[in-house]
Amino acid sequence: MRLPIVLDTDPGIDDAAAIAAALFAPELDVQLITTVAGNVSVEKTTRNALQLLHFWQADVPLAQGAAAPMLRPLRDAADVHGESGMEGYDFVEHNRQPLAKPAFIAIRDAVMSAPEPLTLVAIGPLTNIALLLTHYPECIFNIRRLVIMGGSAGRGNFTPNAEFNIAIDPEAAARVFQSGIDIVMCGLDVTNQAVLTPDYLEQLPQLNETGKMLHSLFSHYRSGSMSSGLRMHDLCAIAWLVRPELFALSPCFVAVETQGTWTAGATVVDIEGRLGQHANAQVALGLDVDGFRRWVSEVLALAP
Repeated sequence: MRLPIVLDTDPGIDDAAAIAAALFAPELDVQLITTVAGNVSVEKTTRNALQLLHFWQADVPLAQGAAAPMLRPLRDAADVHGESGMEGYDFVEHNRQPLAKPAFIAIRDAVMSAPEPLTLVAIGPLTNIALLLTHYPECIFNIRRLVIMGGSAGRGNFTPNAEFNIAIDPEAAARVFQSGIDIVMCGLDVTNQAVLTPDYLEQLPQLNETGKMLHSLFSHYRSGSMSSGLRMHDLCAIAWLVRPELFALSPCFVAVETQGTWTAGATVVDIEGRLGQHANAQVALGLDVDGFRRWVSEVLALAP
C-alpha cells in the first residue's frame, strides 16, 4: 500500500530534490502539492513547482497558497536559492495552471474526501497548515500526522536561535504545534547532517535527466558547496516517511517563541521534560547519515 500524502512546499532548490523523492518513492502517493511563500514569493514557488511537475510529466494537482505569513511581512531566502528560487536550469515553457482555490481549501477538500486519513508533509513555512487548522479544525480527525522540516533543538540557521521555516511565520508554527495533531519534526538537528557528498554530486549528471537538472540547480545552491557537500534539509521529511528507521526520534514538548525581539521563531524543545508539559511532537535528534545517502541514491535513480 502506498502512503497517500499532501506535500506543502516552497521551491526552493532542496525542495526540488524533495519533490522528486516524494513523486518517485514507490512507497508514496502524492495526492496534492500546495505552495507557500518562503524561499521566494508564492508566485515564484508556484511557478517553480509547476515547472517541476511539467518536467516530470507528473499528473498531480497543485494549489497556490499563502502569499505572506499570518502576521508578519515576508522575509525570503533568495540569497540561498537565487532570485527565482531555482536558479541554474532552463525549464521549458508549459501551460499548467494551479487549481482555482487557495491551498488551505484544497488541503481541506483532499483531507475530508480521503477514504483514509491523509499524511501532510510541510517543508516550508507552516502558514497554509495553520490556516487549514484555524478555518477547518474538523480536518484534524482525518489527518494521520504532519511531518515537517523545520525547527531545531539547538541553534538556528536564520537567526542564532531560529530555523528558517519556523522563523518566517512563528505565529503559524505556534498554532500548528498547539493543535493536538500528531507531529514529526525533522529539524536542523538531523538536516544539518543530511549532506550529499561531492563525489555523489559529481555523478548526478550521469544518473538520468533528473540528475542533470538537480546538478544544475545544486551548482547554484548556497547551503554548503559542491566541493564540500550540500545539506538536503527538505529531503529529510520525505526520508522519514519511507525510511523511519534511519532516524532517532524523541517525544518532546515543543513551544514556538513568537514575542522575543531576538528569539522569535525559536523552537523550545523540552528534551528532558523539565517544563512538565505533555509531548506534542516526535522530534528527530539523530540520523543514520550513510543510510540516508544510500536512500537518496536509490530514490533519485527511480526518477526519469
